Amino acid sequence: TQWLDAVLPSPLYVRSALGGGGAGGSEAALLPAGFAEAVAQLPGLDRVQPLRASPLQLSPTLPALTVLSRPLGDEPAQTLPLVGEALPVPLGRTGVYISEAVVDLYGLRPGMEWPALSKAFSVQPLENHAPAAIFYIAGIWRDYARQTGAVVMDRAVWLRLTGDARTSDLALWPSEGTDVPALQASIRALAATQAGRQPSTAADATTGNSGEALVEFSSAATIRERSLRIFDRSFAVTYWLQAVAIGIGLFGVAASFSAQVLARRKEFGLLAHLGLTRRQILTVVAGEGAAWTAVGAAAGVLLGLAVSVVLVHVVNPQSFHWTMDLAVPGGRLLALCAAVVVSGTVTAWLAGRAAAGRDAVMAVKEDW
Repeated sequence: TQWLDAVLPSPLYVRSALGGGGAGGSEAALLPAGFAEAVAQLPGLDRVQPLRASPLQLSPTLPALTVLSRPLGDEPAQTLPLVGEALPVPLGRTGVYISEAVVDLYGLRPGMEWPALSKAFSVQPLENHAPAAIFYIAGIWRDYARQTGAVVMDRAVWLRLTGDARTSDLALWPSEGTDVPALQASIRALAATQAGRQPSTAADATTGNSGEALVEFSSAATIRERSLRIFDRSFAVTYWLQAVAIGIGLFGVAASFSAQVLARRKEFGLLAHLGLTRRQILTVVAGEGAAWTAVGAAAGVLLGLAVSVVLVHVVNPQSFHWTMDLAVPGGRLLALCAAVVVSGTVTAWLAGRAAAGRDAVMAVKEDW
């Protein structure tokens, strides 16, 4: 959720609807040059931020990485979910920010230059054979969307090096009180006009039904909800495994204390002869159940934390080429431990009810 908050700063996004199913950054999925500037002139918008995503093959043995160009401003840390601090860019160098996958796949680190990327953007070398830009890795950012790696550069650098002003997405900040459906209709009409498909009726302009849809909209809330739903669905099995583990544990507690009751009938019968009431004997059994369950809960938490550290700091970087901060949900763990201890205590109490019955008292006769 922290990452989504960082990568989805605006409430509304627009992209081309013609790249359906294609890879991001393909020719069909790009908005035409000048479209972002035209949208920025529409009333009801405080800000428009263009984004360009383009695949780039740097190595024949590695998958293509994604080059993202967007306005970074003077403080990239405010627009990118950086890992650590951003480094100052030396004079004469062009700062870029790489994802964690690039670090693992290409062996790069902050503070290094990237000659391969500089060569990729030097289509026509200068007379002195110097590259058009000397890229300097100024920081690392977290990217959970692209396991093959991504590099971010300022849009002004992209335009200077490529001259290609087309965009993949536009981030929109509508003004307060703006009629969002009307704004979307204006953007659809603008897209139709630039494509030579002027809507024939006012209804078409409102609904965007000018033949084939040219642009599509998504709100940050919708993208966020969809992303979290996919994430929760991916890890839904862990909740079932947790429930199964607790069920097996309680079954083990019930079986264990039932066996103890059978083995300790004489002991409980003697306690009854000595004057302990049924309630007191059940309290002894329940106390033992609470103690053993508490020990099991503590051991389970320690083991779970150890497994979590391995997953977060070893398995994730090796398998997915990204890291995340380890956040221990103390409140949830305490609540779960308390629920397990209570459940274990009740289970032991139910299993020990027979210990206070007539059979336990009569079992003392076996020693007479």
